[in-house]
Amino acid sequence: MENWSLISLCVLLGLTTRWAVSINSYSGAYKPPMFGDYEAQRHWQEVTYNLPVHEWYFNTTNNDLNYWGLDYPPLTAYHSLMCAYVAKLFNPEWVELHASRGYESHSHKLFMRATVLFADVLIYIPAVLLYCFYVCDGSPKQKVATALCVLLYPGLILIDYGHFQYNSVSLGLALWGILGLGLSWDLLGSLAFTLALNYKQMELYHALPFFCFLLGKCIKQGLTGRGFLLLAKISLTVLVTFALCWLPFLCNPQQPLQILHRLFPIGRGLFEDKVANTWCSLNVLIKIKTLLSRETQLFLSFALTVLFILPSSIKLLFRPTLWQFKLALVNSSLAFFLFSFQVHEKSILLAALPVCLVINEIPLIAIWFLLTSTFSMLPLLLKDGLLLPYVVTSLAFLFLSLYLLSALERSIDEELRLGIFHKLSQHGLPKLKLGQIIKGTFWLSLVAMAGLSFTSVWLEPPARMPDLFPVLVSVLSFLHFLGFVIYFNFVQLWEPQKQKSQKKTN
Repeated sequence: MENWSLISLCVLLGLTTRWAVSINSYSGAYKPPMFGDYEAQRHWQEVTYNLPVHEWYFNTTNNDLNYWGLDYPPLTAYHSLMCAYVAKLFNPEWVELHASRGYESHSHKLFMRATVLFADVLIYIPAVLLYCFYVCDGSPKQKVATALCVLLYPGLILIDYGHFQYNSVSLGLALWGILGLGLSWDLLGSLAFTLALNYKQMELYHALPFFCFLLGKCIKQGLTGRGFLLLAKISLTVLVTFALCWLPFLCNPQQPLQILHRLFPIGRGLFEDKVANTWCSLNVLIKIKTLLSRETQLFLSFALTVLFILPSSIKLLFRPTLWQFKLALVNSSLAFFLFSFQVHEKSILLAALPVCLVINEIPLIAIWFLLTSTFSMLPLLLKDGLLLPYVVTSLAFLFLSLYLLSALERSIDEELRLGIFHKLSQHGLPKLKLGQIIKGTFWLSLVAMAGLSFTSVWLEPPARMPDLFPVLVSVLSFLHFLGFVIYFNFVQLWEPQKQKSQKKTN
């Protein structure tokens, strides 16, 4: 009974925080002609409800692709269609073709917020609770603490409820996939991740670890026996799921080709806005977009992404354990974010999800990363008028997670998975108190992020450098992420595995 009370409190706090953020402004409010991501989600409901399927991804008289044209896979379009049917019941004006463009009202805002909350309650929150209670180790109170910290991660709350998107759907489906594999429900895990990939193409950030984990498991069971049968079942599950998702578009070969063209818009360039990745940060010193051709940019980003992904994925292939899987997810998504082509600020949420899954094992580093990921989106949040929610949710997450997970007390080398340095120090390397160094750097980092957040709001940049503060946020965040990808790769590739086998409870 006590455990159920704790779970209820955990869910209540998570929902209350989400709804509190949702009462603020949203992306592009009262800012014609494009308005913002809120209008994009509403417009997709308008398009999918009023137009036939074969027009959803094509530029037509009734579907101007330059005005928030659909650029996500079919499952996103089906989700928009379902929301549109419900919206039509409340007020037909919300999805009326052409006339509803830029529609803004208090009642519609409540409806759109409710659709995000419903998706959260239906998909993301149950996945978090099941993962924490059936996959994580520790006492019931530790599991509740872990669940609460994951649900209070400010980055996802601010983007989905403040900026306005449905990232909790794709991330929730991916988490169901991780949960399935963690409990050895491989077909369920494959199905869930395939749905995630068909909801948002950015789930490719997680694709290689899923592939390597499942293939490694099949190889371990023997590709001439049980392993081959499992591989065949997984392949059939993935193919059938893809076929069903894309079925309405398969009657005409031009349809899937046009959708792929919309999903991967090479023409948009190497990066947009002030994203905290390698290319945007390097562009401060070297104008990459000007000096390098589009083909060279594509090749360079592809090569570096593969270079940083392969080591962790190969390690996972030969050691398909849940711990290795979670670390590979972190390393793969970070490599994509730092080096791939056409990255958005919000893509850091794809790396934040697997980091949330190791918050119980490496609390201090995970908390640090999650706060940094939220800070990296500061220019976007300020543009949407989300300063107060950003400050409140970040401080609440910081103090609650440090307290509930005893993160500062668990900052010794062994807890940080840096015990191998003790062995190296026995062979001539100087002995360093890495735990103390990391703890001190953590506090310095928080001071730097808080200071830059303050100056971004209260100080005017020089007239010659209007983007000074967004660029500083981007570069500082990039340096953090570069350090994190090195740390997580080090932990995965060189740390001796002392993890106990995860308990599987049906």
